Amino acid sequence: MSFELSADLELFRKVVREFAESEVAPHVAKWDREHYFPTELIPKMGELGLFGLVVPEEFGGSVQAGSVGEPNFSSLCVAIEELGRVDQSIGITLSAGVGLGINPILTFGSTEQKQQWLPDLVAGRALAGFGLTEPEAGSDAGATRTKAELVDGQWVINGAKAFITNSGTSITSCVTVTARTGTLDGKPEISAIIVPSGTDGFTVQPPYDKLGWRISDTHGLVFDDCRVPEANLVGGRGTGFKQFLAILDDGRIAISALAVGLAQACLEESVRYAKERTTFGKPIGARQAIAFAISDLAVAVEAARTLTYKAAWLKDAGRPAGQVKQAAAIAKLYSTEAAVSATRIATQVFGGYGFMEEYPVARFYRDAKILEIGEGTSEVQRMVIARALGLPVE
Repeated sequence: MSFELSADLELFRKVVREFAESEVAPHVAKWDREHYFPTELIPKMGELGLFGLVVPEEFGGSVQAGSVGEPNFSSLCVAIEELGRVDQSIGITLSAGVGLGINPILTFGSTEQKQQWLPDLVAGRALAGFGLTEPEAGSDAGATRTKAELVDGQWVINGAKAFITNSGTSITSCVTVTARTGTLDGKPEISAIIVPSGTDGFTVQPPYDKLGWRISDTHGLVFDDCRVPEANLVGGRGTGFKQFLAILDDGRIAISALAVGLAQACLEESVRYAKERTTFGKPIGARQAIAFAISDLAVAVEAARTLTYKAAWLKDAGRPAGQVKQAAAIAKLYSTEAAVSATRIATQVFGGYGFMEEYPVARFYRDAKILEIGEGTSEVQRMVIARALGLPVE
């Protein structure tokens, strides 16, 4: 039993941390203030290999043939954590770019689809999105209303998607969308279909004005008689529901890593400030109220990181899907709620300055809340965990 990452992963962590501190940190306050998505950063992330960490070499990634059991997903979590430590928006750009953009095509796509889309996505020349959430179908993904009808060898798609990451950038190449393609045993038949950017009838709505993740690219999507080739179906017809459930399991571990990065940043900022800020002749870190709160934060960071990398290890080790699903839900639930608490503690440590946008903890506070919502709310995670325990929860 070992609770340490390998020397190679720790070296990789150092590389990503240096990248984040040199390429992201100097600009992030301005990007956040201006709601600016730094398209120019994506190829640099591609050159570093961040988008190819779970992709085979034949498509431009770093996974060698036959490398079963290697820490490929764990390395992605390290990268997401380190980017998220500097800025959550950049962290989610990588997380969604791989987990929601690349993963559906990589895991369920045909050889032709992989050859067409993956090389540019891996290299950072392009981004892709995943259209699952709808205005009336979030956690209840089975309530999807977007429809796709096969007409003369083409899928005709009609509907709308909401809150889709990486879907409207100038380098977005495609979005994989879920749609009802009929009925199966009296239930909606849900399939996944690749829609290239710029397709007639595919409209990207203006970006959302968000509380947090202001740098992240997030849009609503509208499909009005949008036509794509029949060959753009991902996997078998009617398999979309199972596909996105599997995709979400991976995504929950990635979001947990993103939350760890945020909590770690809050810990570091709180410790630094508690040593520097003095009241009544002593650093505020000498006050038990402050010191104990930061100590509790350190415990939460350690626990969140352990749960996250245990879940990542289970995936890398090829453990049963149910085991990975449960570990992912536990990690995501704990880490995201710990991150929200971490921002509250950090803001309290900073006092009035924590309420000022010139200090990063204000941005951290704004960015944190979505972690408890995206990729399945905390309530959904508790439902997943309870069901795995055999409880008849609804």
